[in-house]
Amino acid sequence: MQVFLNADPHTDGRHQMGEYLSTVVKDALSRFGEHVTRVEAHIADENGHAKASPDDIQCTLEARLAGMDPVVVKDRAGNAHQAIHGAVAKLKRAVATVLEKHDPRRHAALPDEV
Repeated sequence: MQVFLNADPHTDGRHQMGEYLSTVVKDALSRFGEHVTRVEAHIADENGHAKASPDDIQCTLEARLAGMDPVVVKDRAGNAHQAIHGAVAKLKRAVATVLEKHDPRRHAALPDEV
């Protein structure tokens, strides 16, 4: 799985943040194996340092799933680390839901409709 970080000029997009993001995402999504091919993260300061508020930083994660539409989630928090953790938790649930819906075993267990 590839993990990419895109950060606006007002957030911390250094190499260390990219490594941190990659570690958190890969740990959270490792159970999905080959289904998740790529995750792109977009971290932005919504106010651009103009004024401080408790949820200035937004993290948008887009997971590319093999043979399926991308899954996109967002989370806002006071700093990038919190926003990443919130978005990763949402992404983990969203990917699980999508994969369960596309699981052929799930459809085989349903009774035939008449």
